[in-house]
Amino acid sequence: MPFASAISEHPVTSEATGEVAGAILERLGPCPDLVMAFVTPPHAGALEDIASTIQSVLQPLALVGCAAESVIGVGREVEQSPSITLFAGRFGPLLPLALDAGTDADGDLDISGWPTSVSFEPSALLLLADPFTFPTEDFLEWVHARYPDLPVVGGMASAARGPGGNRLVLHGAPPDVPVRTKGAVGVLLGPGVAITTIVSQGCRPFGQPLTVTQARRRVIVELAGQSPIDRLLTEASSGLNEREVALLESGGLHLGRVIDEHKPTFERGDFLVRNVVGVDRATGAIAVNDTVNIGTTVQFHLRDADAADEELRFLLAGQEADAALLFTCNGRGTRLFDQPHHDAGVLEEAVGPIPTAGFFAAGELGPVGGQNFLHGFTASLALFKDR
Repeated sequence: MPFASAISEHPVTSEATGEVAGAILERLGPCPDLVMAFVTPPHAGALEDIASTIQSVLQPLALVGCAAESVIGVGREVEQSPSITLFAGRFGPLLPLALDAGTDADGDLDISGWPTSVSFEPSALLLLADPFTFPTEDFLEWVHARYPDLPVVGGMASAARGPGGNRLVLHGAPPDVPVRTKGAVGVLLGPGVAITTIVSQGCRPFGQPLTVTQARRRVIVELAGQSPIDRLLTEASSGLNEREVALLESGGLHLGRVIDEHKPTFERGDFLVRNVVGVDRATGAIAVNDTVNIGTTVQFHLRDADAADEELRFLLAGQEADAALLFTCNGRGTRLFDQPHHDAGVLEEAVGPIPTAGFFAAGELGPVGGQNFLHGFTASLALFKDR
């Protein structure tokens, strides 16, 4: 198998680095095409040394990684304690990227570090970004204009609470600065590996799809001719029990926006789920963290541990893979589920103990309905199959 992963919880950085690099070398051999490395904050200060050791021992064509609050291995999630996890594979042609964002003379987004030409047809972009210095949502639109069908999978670094605190790793692409504190790093993958993407948004719909009949940007004023709060009360009373209604009142309420309005019916996976971030009790309007236009079809969604577990299992059922990268929200883990290792454990149960790595992100990237989005509270996966 051309993939391997390893994880260490040793508190001493040099020991942990040696453990994971040695395990990859033993399982896969030297010179893999790609190594991805994720470390928790106790190791973040030594990330340049970690990257240098990995580069020296494994000699990958590209090394990409970041620091994160928690990391993932095979069936394991190490939350908020010292850990290093590595993922390595032979992917065929690939192109590592160091990206920065600015604006051009016309005020449009200007991305530096993107190649003027690519010698292969990209099959996916694995992207790790700093949430404070990189306009990820604008970048996803920028990518879509150039590669409409290119899936973008990854996550936002989560080891810091402000600009300059995160650490991104890149070896194999100019400029020759292995550790960055801003922008984004990533790798374009070619046709050498088959990729399946899965985004589990952790919610389930209730009630009926409704049409937005009055809205102002991110504020929905009217749903199907009524105030959103009145519609919510109607939908909840007919579709939810007392416990679920209590969950709505404690932050479990979300709204799904239909991505493809041309479909005759809508089901799981047809909605982009966004948070309901505010309610105007005087008017019954609701605010969501997404722009919603008049005529958009939406449906209320409930987020809780049961819904998140059910959806992830549903999406992974019947999947086959040789390896996986998992980017899960830092609001999941034991913050959401009663037991640890939930998302990694479900992945292992459904697909098997395949090489796996990843991290808890401050925002997850993945396609829904054929379009790439920046998500929250999701588990985004890239499943790899050796061709």
